[in-house]
Amino acid sequence: VSTQSTGARGPGYVLAADLKWDMSTTENLYCLAIVEDKELYSIRDLTRAHLPLLREVRESCLEAIREQFKVPRSLVRVYLHYQPAYYRLHIHFAHLRYSVGAPVIGKSVSLLDVMQNLEMDDGYYKKATLCYYIKDGHALSETLDKHGLIQRE
Repeated sequence: VSTQSTGARGPGYVLAADLKWDMSTTENLYCLAIVEDKELYSIRDLTRAHLPLLREVRESCLEAIREQFKVPRSLVRVYLHYQPAYYRLHIHFAHLRYSVGAPVIGKSVSLLDVMQNLEMDDGYYKKATLCYYIKDGHALSETLDKHGLIQRE
């Protein structure tokens, strides 16, 4: 996460430019909203009680991106990773044309999908089976493999 703040801040989060973005090429826009609640590590920790925070983060960050960088909300992907790169809940905001920050099947979950799943079932992410992909050689891959928990085809 970059120390360059976009200036967007709300109750419970801060929006910051990711190191992958130079903050000038709008088609490479890539920001992270980092949630301040240290008890929220990943989508597994979310419940219906977090919906107001998730809505606020989505709406205010999309508005801040539109105002500051002139990128309309229709051109911004908003998603979370599972498994995350680090365990502090954070939400990705990336330009649709930015391929480096593009959501990957088996790694990314749309924030709108997360919110809809929580509206339907308060404990959705506590009990859902979430498939994800990790590369061989990754520390998590080695740990899971050692315990016979990786399915190889």
